[in-house]
This record gives sequence, C-alpha cells and structure tokens, in this order.
Amino acid sequence: MFLCVPVWAFASVLREIRPHLSAGHVVVDVCSVRGGPEQAMRSLLGSEIPWVGTHPLFGPSSVARGERPLRVVVAPNELHPEAVAEVAALYEHLGCHVRTEHAADHDRRMAYSHALAFFVAKGLMDIDAPTDAEFVPPSFRAFASTVHSVRADAGHLFLSIQSLNPHAEEAREALLRELERLHEELKLVDPEALSEPAAPGFRIASPEASTPDLRETRDLIDEIDREIVRVIARRAQLALRAGRIKKDHGSGVRDTARERELLMERRLWAEAEDLDPEAVARVFEALMSLARRAQEEDR
Repeated sequence: MFLCVPVWAFASVLREIRPHLSAGHVVVDVCSVRGGPEQAMRSLLGSEIPWVGTHPLFGPSSVARGERPLRVVVAPNELHPEAVAEVAALYEHLGCHVRTEHAADHDRRMAYSHALAFFVAKGLMDIDAPTDAEFVPPSFRAFASTVHSVRADAGHLFLSIQSLNPHAEEAREALLRELERLHEELKLVDPEALSEPAAPGFRIASPEASTPDLRETRDLIDEIDREIVRVIARRAQLALRAGRIKKDHGSGVRDTARERELLMERRLWAEAEDLDPEAVARVFEALMSLARRAQEEDR
C-alpha cells in the first residue's frame, strides 16, 4: 500500500487508516522528508505491520520528459528487512535505480540539495528573473530549469521541505551567510583593478581537466559503485535474516566451515572473471565481518 499524501498530513492519515491494516499489508510512504513519516510508521505500525520509507526523486514532469534513470531512496528498516528488500525489488522492476539511505542522512542531504533548490528557485521567481528568456547564457540555464521543475513538479512542497526537514534552516542560513559575505566583499572591489588576477576569495575552482570520455567513464564507475553499495545493503539484510534463523536453531553466529567454503567458491568466481582471487577473497572477508558484526548486534 503506497500512502501518497503530503508530509504534513502523513501521521494523521496513517493514524486514521491504522485500524484497517493487518500484518498482510506493507505500508510504503513516498515523502520527500524522511524523519517525520518514519517516526510515525515506527510508532503506529511498529513490528506488527510491515512498513518501508521511500523517496522517489522524480515527479510527473520528470516522467513526462522521459528522464532516465529514475532514482529512488529506500530507507533500511531493522524491523522489516524483508519488506525493504521487496519494495526495493519492485522499484527496480519498474526501471528505477535504488539507493539505500538512513532517514537522518537522507534529510540532511536533501536539505542541502532539494530544499536549497526550492529556496533559490522561489527567490528567482520573486525577483522576476528572466527564466523564460530564450537568450540566456549557459550558466543561467540550470537555474531556469530548476525554476521550471519547481513550478511544474511540486510547487506545493515548498513549505513542507523548508519547515519539516530539520536541516533545511541550517542549509538556508549557511547559503545566506556566504552570499552576504560575497556581496559585501564585491562592494569593495575597485573596478579599475579588474585587469588584476582575481583575489583568492573570488576565484572559482575549475573542474578537473579531463576528456569527455574520462568523465563519462568515471560517471559509469560511480553508477556501478552505487549499485555495489545497494547490493551490499541487501546482502546485509539477508545476513540478519540468516542470523535470526541460526539463533532460533541454537547455532552460533560464526560458521567457519561455511566461511571457508564461501571464500573458496568466490576465488573460483574471481578466476573465471580474470580477477585476482586473493583480492576478491579479501573483499568477501570484509563483507562477512560486516555480516557477523550485524548479527552479533542484532542478538
């Protein structure tokens, strides 16, 4: 059950439908602020009814423009790891790229991206910046695109993401401090001295010099690394499940025979892919250590 309601209404709507929910349901929220909805689901649904916090990082206009890939953040949930895996798999089946991220980390990252983008866009709208002008420099086109996205996609989110994200005020104040500092320093610039090299405070770092092919390759590596982290998160959830099964059967956390067998098999896989088997084995030793630590903490 996808509960698609505004962030400010989420807790009250969930409280209203709670009597009609059973353990056979999986409640999924799609709010752009994670902390509040997750707290409401943890309080009202707890361990009795599976729930999963998600944030699709796209809206109707993104879909209409055919933007790809569509990205979704899914929050880990120690109470319902199987439900998290199922919902992540559903999003992937729909063609989305899934990132696993805790609610607090998500909200901070969104404060310095999503909330600031809305904040700047609202300011540009209010000063009537020429976002519809055809002849604007490339440096401004990204701002114009942001304004159009805010207007078309989710203008109603403005107050929610500014007021309900606990990190949004901090992000706005940081931006305003730097803009005010820059504004005051620019007023002191002598126009006659503009031929001189820029002072350190006014220099804008150039992007790392690289060829388009190298930048594209690095972008692809980043995508694969995100996928690797997502798969590691799913592996950790399955490790927790295995740990609970072992506990129910009176078994300890560590199974050295299983670990030896696993490492031997992974070395063979590495050789088949023309990789260093010992280097790959060290990667899996680290993953097994992560799994054991998670199982021990879960106990």
